[in-house]
Amino acid sequence: MSSVPSSPAHSSRPLTRNDYKTLSLSALGGALEFYDFVIFVFFAAVVGKLFFPADMPEWLRLMQTFGIFAAGYLARPLGGIVIAHFGDMLGRKKMFTLSIFLMAVPTLIMGLLPTYAQIGLWAPLLLLLMRIIQGAAIGGEVPGAWVFVSEHVPQRHIGYACGTLTCGLTTGILFGSLVATLVNSLYSPVEVADFAWRIPFLVGGVFGLASVYLRRWLHETPVFAELQQRKALAAEVPMRTILREHRSAIVISMLLTWMLSGGVVVVILMTPTLLQTLYGFSPATALQANSLAIVFLSLGCIGAGALCDRIGAGRVFVVGSVLLLLSSWALYHSLQAHPQWLLPLYGLTGLFVGVIGAVPYVMVTAFPPVVRFTGLSFSYNLAYAVFGGLTPMAVTLMLKSNPMGAAYYVAGICLLGVAVGLYLTARKR
Repeated sequence: MSSVPSSPAHSSRPLTRNDYKTLSLSALGGALEFYDFVIFVFFAAVVGKLFFPADMPEWLRLMQTFGIFAAGYLARPLGGIVIAHFGDMLGRKKMFTLSIFLMAVPTLIMGLLPTYAQIGLWAPLLLLLMRIIQGAAIGGEVPGAWVFVSEHVPQRHIGYACGTLTCGLTTGILFGSLVATLVNSLYSPVEVADFAWRIPFLVGGVFGLASVYLRRWLHETPVFAELQQRKALAAEVPMRTILREHRSAIVISMLLTWMLSGGVVVVILMTPTLLQTLYGFSPATALQANSLAIVFLSLGCIGAGALCDRIGAGRVFVVGSVLLLLSSWALYHSLQAHPQWLLPLYGLTGLFVGVIGAVPYVMVTAFPPVVRFTGLSFSYNLAYAVFGGLTPMAVTLMLKSNPMGAAYYVAGICLLGVAVGLYLTARKR
């Protein structure tokens, strides 16, 4: 595994005002882009009724709607690899700005699309096309953002920078949840179906375009600028290099992405539904608890990243994974008998899911700068497409035979986190 090269940006200097500006603008853009990507799922039921035939069976309509949502995940690897290729060849900043533009424009268009009643079959096809473009954009944004901030800050603050950026991404999920709640509170179901469902998409598109403008004030990373100056950019297609020379880095990155996607999908995205179906909580209570968990998750990401700089990623994964295993087991095991423990247990579990804030630290330091964007993007997006897509199905199947299925799955990824942590500790990482 490679480490970050010594350069002016990676000396032992403290963080400057410029570093904080870069981190703030990057995290804000990441939050808005993640909001744009997830807002679709909060209005999936309404969108399904408007963009598919009225006489279609409800289960098929939902299947088609979530199929369109899943298309965004499937487009991630290809979009991420293409954007990363040019990020390694032409520059981080150009691709960093392009990715948010590719997210903002389709989101804005989705808020303006005619429905099935107006243009027939073209409505779901256009919706699918917008979703594919969104998926390609998010595939480039997340790895690009991690690479961008890590190459701007001093080497001893890379963990903090990556954790802060990851906090921005998780805040985007919270923002989507709160906006969806606000729209459904202010408007009746008839008004939401008539016009109000468009508001979150239009808001996301406008804010996304504002972020494109704000990113004009960011500078190219010192690490890439140094590679350009020394004429040390990739001599061949970066993808070929990482597949030939960096296989162990790919494997570690993909395993950690499994842990990251599993933690977010099960604890944050699936658990609100489980709270209602398995434990009998009201939708409002489940959403309130989920919002609290996301707030603590965001704080946990910053904490885990900062700890990587101080004690190393290996120890963070060992300790964080054990704490997540204990807290998640207590959450899923205790709620039947002690429903009053929901908020503290879910908040604590959310905090320890924050161990995922250490994941990008390992990935950005696993690949050399010349192919870093491509290596990280390939590993992360391929693993996320597989595990992000399969996790809900695996957990659902486990729940059929045991109501603690979600707890078993989270325990499994925690054991994976401990194993990777021990490996990294042995490698002094």
